[in-house]
Amino acid sequence: RAILDMSYSRQFLDFQGSSIPSSMKKLVVTKLSQNFREAVTLQQDSPVPLPGDGDLLVRNRFVGINASDINYSAGRYDPSVKPPFDIGFEGVGDVVALGLSASASYTVGQAVAYVKAGSFAEYTVVPAKQAVPLPSVKPEFLTLMVSGATAYISLKELGNLSEGKKVLVTAAAGGTGQFAVQLAKAAKCHVIGTCSSDEKGGFLKSIGCDCTINYKTENVESVLRKEYPEGVDVVYESVGGEMFDLALNSLATKGCLIVIGFIAGYQTPTGLQPIKAELLPAKLLKKSASIRGFFLNHYLSEYKAALKDLLKMYERGDLVCEVDFGDMSPEGKFTGLESVFRAVDYMYMGKNIGKIVVELPHSVNSKL
Repeated sequence: RAILDMSYSRQFLDFQGSSIPSSMKKLVVTKLSQNFREAVTLQQDSPVPLPGDGDLLVRNRFVGINASDINYSAGRYDPSVKPPFDIGFEGVGDVVALGLSASASYTVGQAVAYVKAGSFAEYTVVPAKQAVPLPSVKPEFLTLMVSGATAYISLKELGNLSEGKKVLVTAAAGGTGQFAVQLAKAAKCHVIGTCSSDEKGGFLKSIGCDCTINYKTENVESVLRKEYPEGVDVVYESVGGEMFDLALNSLATKGCLIVIGFIAGYQTPTGLQPIKAELLPAKLLKKSASIRGFFLNHYLSEYKAALKDLLKMYERGDLVCEVDFGDMSPEGKFTGLESVFRAVDYMYMGKNIGKIVVELPHSVNSKL
């Protein structure tokens, strides 16, 4: 039974049998820098926000780490926003309180996922219309929100996949690469994945990758030239720098390179790594090839349908959603907001297999 708690606000429903504290921990960008540890501060006693009439208050149980967290903390997405501001793009948790009109479609105790700035906090206010109801609170659902949706929509809208096409996925064992591999396989394509270890190569084979290239021990360009002399039809590219140049050179006639990021440069002052762009017009013309950029925010009209499809695929067992909690990292599993800093470092060291997720443990103070 939801209890109407007048001490909070007239439009505020309290969580069944559980007390909501008045303060919480959260991460805040206090200085613009591409060095995440310099940019971000853990605040110990921020007030727990109040949901408005159409909002949910979500107690975060799992939050996702994205390469672009560093771009956000460096102020690259919206230069007009000045610190301090909240950080973290996605979370999964329980609805612990909600506004009156939000209660028409949600209830306290319900599991939800969301994409919204400010997830690196113990509690986040989420507009009900932006939340995604889930059957349970599972970290696997979190992998689909940004990483899965990016792969799904970009390949569908820009990849023009069809049976027999050769698809190259860079950083294939990462958070979004794992989905690009599986979705290209589902479209009956031949999939090549680059990765940085034999362990990652084994994971890629297990999710259907036809050919894996360990760029630490093999020359990617030589392997591609030898195995695919005609080139590859689609590249799903998230690394940038040298890998971008190499992928561009490997395109087949009428091939398409989809840029979804360039992680190799994010930690530099400009956020970029040099590429050999002066030859670009000639290279594209010679092959009637194209380069397409993809930024999820520009495709939000496709988002709900994509997520629905991805959730169905996962529940049918047709999609592996690999989660990396950092169990193999030097200090162990990523638990608590303080471990977000380690998790970001771990990603930039290229250690993760699948999506990096941080667990936020909680204790429920029962009133019953």
